[in-house]
Amino acid sequence: MNQYSLIGPFKQLLTMTGMPIKGALQDSQLPIIENGGIITKGNEIYAVGHFSDLKKEARDLNAKTITIDSDLVCLPGFIDAHTHICFGGSRANDYALRNAGKTYLEIAQSGGGIWDTVTQTRKSSAEKLVTGIKDRANRHLHQGVTTIEVKSGYGLSVEEELKILNAIATANKAIAADLIPTCLAAHMMPNDYKGTPEEYLSEISTTLFPILKEENLATRIDAFLEEGAYSAISIAPYFKKAKEMGFDITVHADQFSTGGSAVAVEYGAISADHLEASTATEIQLLANSNVIATALPGASMGLGCNYTPARRLLDAGASVAIASDWNPGSAPMGNLLIQAAVLGTFEKLSNTEVLSGITYRAAAALGLEDRGKIETGFLADFIAFPTHNYKEILYHQGMLQPTMVWKKGRLVVGQ
Repeated sequence: MNQYSLIGPFKQLLTMTGMPIKGALQDSQLPIIENGGIITKGNEIYAVGHFSDLKKEARDLNAKTITIDSDLVCLPGFIDAHTHICFGGSRANDYALRNAGKTYLEIAQSGGGIWDTVTQTRKSSAEKLVTGIKDRANRHLHQGVTTIEVKSGYGLSVEEELKILNAIATANKAIAADLIPTCLAAHMMPNDYKGTPEEYLSEISTTLFPILKEENLATRIDAFLEEGAYSAISIAPYFKKAKEMGFDITVHADQFSTGGSAVAVEYGAISADHLEASTATEIQLLANSNVIATALPGASMGLGCNYTPARRLLDAGASVAIASDWNPGSAPMGNLLIQAAVLGTFEKLSNTEVLSGITYRAAAALGLEDRGKIETGFLADFIAFPTHNYKEILYHQGMLQPTMVWKKGRLVVGQ
């Protein structure tokens, strides 16, 4: 069976190649191939260029030609670098209370918030959790998201965190999109734990971390640094242990108060996510580091709070990714493209900055070097929108949807 395919011509092919990982971007920097084509070889991209130029190479390879006979704009598959799509139940009550004037912390202190979802997730069977993950991931796939980070954190015990991480692994084998698991056992201090926060974190790091390694359930460790969760002091031994064991670190940072981004920089975290409360000090700290600043506009929309200062971060020289934070509490919408477009409007981001934030810069936030660009040797993950002009994609603020999605060279959405 021939493993080569020539796909095109696309009216515009946005490769996202050759651009810097950090700092502001102008639309004039966006690499666009008019009437472009892609040759795939199995799961990977073999060649990229003008469709007419690729035809001879395709003949020499005896490649199958898949002709695109309408105006489509093609770009890399989107990457959602921060989600919580493994959960049970709903938090519609929290949403109503917030809109009626209650704060996030007040709701949590009265029995709502994260602990409510922990309770409902613990009651859910593993099978039900797998079904929920698959349904949400497949919705994401149809919206052009081909790689999805998924956190645990609604178990908050060794046993329940393992249930969630195993559910993520099971779902990953049954869907086309790639799921990237992250252990967020340090999401909050479990209400039913009899010891101190330090004792809980010690139990997780000494008992759960080795199992994650042995069973390859996660290579990433996350923690929520905030009032009602964990402090820079309490999390220090936890992150030190994670680093010693070879885990990548990511941090829920500066959502309601500052301090988390400094911890992210101190421990060489791969990303610091949220940052809605970041000030000039934190912005400069992140810009001077290799930590990816991940904006979560869905949380700002769900909570009615400030957006991540993406414009100031980029102008200071930071790298900004954009993710959905899809979760049942603060970010229930889960539509990455809508959220990215809205963030672009409020933060005055160029189209190139927004699209970079959900492609190659999002890949960097996950430590993935094989996706986020349409480039030789990268995974053949790409999507096509029914338009002749890429600017229409963000102009329609998420209402223009891709009609074709390829994952690892295989057409998984569209015909």
